[in-house]
Amino acid sequence: MKRPPSFGQGGDPDRPVVPPTEGGSAGDDASQFQPFPAETVDHLRAMAEVMITAGYETECIQVFLVARRNALDATMQSLGYEKASIDDVVKMSWEGLESEIGTWIKAFRHILNAGLSAEHDLCVRLFVGRNAGLGRDIFADLARCAMLQMFNFTEAVAMTKRAAEKLFKVLDMYEAIRDGAPVVDGLISTNKAEGGENSSGAEALADLKSELASVRSRLGESAAAIFCDLESSIRADAGKQPVPGGAVHPLTRYLMNYLKYACEYKNTLEQVFREFHRPDAVDSPGHEGESNPFAAQLMEVMELLHGNLEAKSKLYKDLALSSIFLMNNGRYMLQKIRGSPEINAVVGEAWARKRSTDLRQYHKNYQRETWGRVLNVLRDDGGITSELRVSITAVVVPAYRSFLGRFAQHFTAGRQTEKYIKLSADDLEGIIEELFEGSAGSMSRRRN
Repeated sequence: MKRPPSFGQGGDPDRPVVPPTEGGSAGDDASQFQPFPAETVDHLRAMAEVMITAGYETECIQVFLVARRNALDATMQSLGYEKASIDDVVKMSWEGLESEIGTWIKAFRHILNAGLSAEHDLCVRLFVGRNAGLGRDIFADLARCAMLQMFNFTEAVAMTKRAAEKLFKVLDMYEAIRDGAPVVDGLISTNKAEGGENSSGAEALADLKSELASVRSRLGESAAAIFCDLESSIRADAGKQPVPGGAVHPLTRYLMNYLKYACEYKNTLEQVFREFHRPDAVDSPGHEGESNPFAAQLMEVMELLHGNLEAKSKLYKDLALSSIFLMNNGRYMLQKIRGSPEINAVVGEAWARKRSTDLRQYHKNYQRETWGRVLNVLRDDGGITSELRVSITAVVVPAYRSFLGRFAQHFTAGRQTEKYIKLSADDLEGIIEELFEGSAGSMSRRRN
């Protein structure tokens, strides 16, 4: 599954992308197709000709269509796909629906690329001569019914509540529908080449093409809306408590990984956004002269995230910690961009350079709020050191003079005084004067 964890859920948001496992390509499905045995086809052809000649054409068509629809249903069931009503799909949990979407994609590709080819081959071999036109119409109706049954599922998925984690599965379905368009065009061309241009079969195939375009449009609109909803998710994540220690915010981790995965669908999302271009969208930075609404929308999300983090940094009372928060989150964003060629190609080097400049400014702010104070104390201009000497002398020396005045009378003048009173008030004042010089004399006095 190509998807990150959903908003507000646990799990490791830095986990690697797991490769898709939907199965083989269209060519692989087609290569596994085995024609119906000749004896079986000959027997069925003889039965059909007898029924049609006897005036039971309608009954022949109905029986054949029911049998082939049942066969296609059995094929889908063997691939794990079970028909479900729109109500059932809408009520499914996302975990269940996600699995169903994977099964639907596998079944859809198989039926479109292999199943319908087999049915067309059977109709061409079974209805020949004057009945050839009847065979073309039967196949066209069968193809339309089979595909409409599968389109009901996509309509239901498009009707479910939008959520960020659904984007990648919706895009997988969109790609399957998009890649199926040339197959339908091929069926129409074949029908026309076989002389069925104005038949009921041509109408059925035209309806199928129209339904295919409609379903693709619904899925494209849903994908574009889900991606645009990221803006609302960011604005709603106000947060009242700062992340402890100025660490990378969970929103930053989630969004950067989400955008990284989204850019793996870069070509598809560019196609989706060009088809459903918002009128107020603008060209993205770094793509001058080229309209790229997906890149513009992604850049809008990135700018909103940047603004959100700036606002969250103000939750810290400690300005230094605020700068650390911005540095950690900014560095994480740059690492994700430069570590992913897909997202780096969309964002562009200009944006990365701008964020690098921001990081340097955050670093300067942190340095100013923390180590700048230390550097001011250690600088050699003497301004602060003179101030410290005066303030300490004004407090300590008068107190020492008072102390000597109170206790000097208890000592006998002469040797006893010298024994217990080592420093006079003038000596103490001299020591304080030398305290911040680091001279040998002051250090010697302190040791004594």
